[in-house]
Amino acid sequence: MLLYTVHIPRIGKLFNETNGYVYINLQLASYVNDILIYLYGFCSFFGTIKLIKLFRFNQRLCLFIETLKYCGKELLAFFMMFSIIFFSFVCLFYLLFISKLESCSTLLKTIQMLFETILMKFDAHELVEAGGFLGPFSFSLFIIFIVFICISMFISIINDSFRHVRQNISNDNEDIFLFIRKKILYWIGWEKSMKEEQKDLEYMNPIEQFPEKIDQLLNALNRLYTNQYN
Repeated sequence: MLLYTVHIPRIGKLFNETNGYVYINLQLASYVNDILIYLYGFCSFFGTIKLIKLFRFNQRLCLFIETLKYCGKELLAFFMMFSIIFFSFVCLFYLLFISKLESCSTLLKTIQMLFETILMKFDAHELVEAGGFLGPFSFSLFIIFIVFICISMFISIINDSFRHVRQNISNDNEDIFLFIRKKILYWIGWEKSMKEEQKDLEYMNPIEQFPEKIDQLLNALNRLYTNQYN
């Protein structure tokens, strides 16, 4: 809004006054346009992510979402540990092979090379030529700690959470058309939401208030009895 309300009218005014023979710095407009594009990208991303709510109508996708919810804390702790170990290997490969390998010339290239190594996409001959002992030794350490240990831990966390969720998940999935019908009726005011219905039931249920009313009645009779004899 700032770009359209302030900057663009100013540029148009300068063009009208000078007939286009004046230098106009468009750097601010370019920065604002880039920020706007970034915001559009994030809004599109989060708006698309919200469509995951529709996945609860599918049994398998619902199982996937519940598994991620169940193991969320464990995955967070795992990724923190994995980030520390992975960054230590990034520093190791970067400092050892910065002048010997093109793939380790910068930190970003080193990170890319190690991620490709996790996917088993690597050139072992290049590491051997870079260092007769340090190359294979560093590569072996990376494979043992990252591929064998960390990836196995990640798979075991997902597997245990999946088994637990699969045993406890309910099978009474709501039909998507029934859900859409309830939402439409709620939006047009023809049907109450589940929370409002529960509140009405709690408010209109006299059974829960019956013991309290009996206690109040007995207290009133007791006071009346004591007042008559006093």
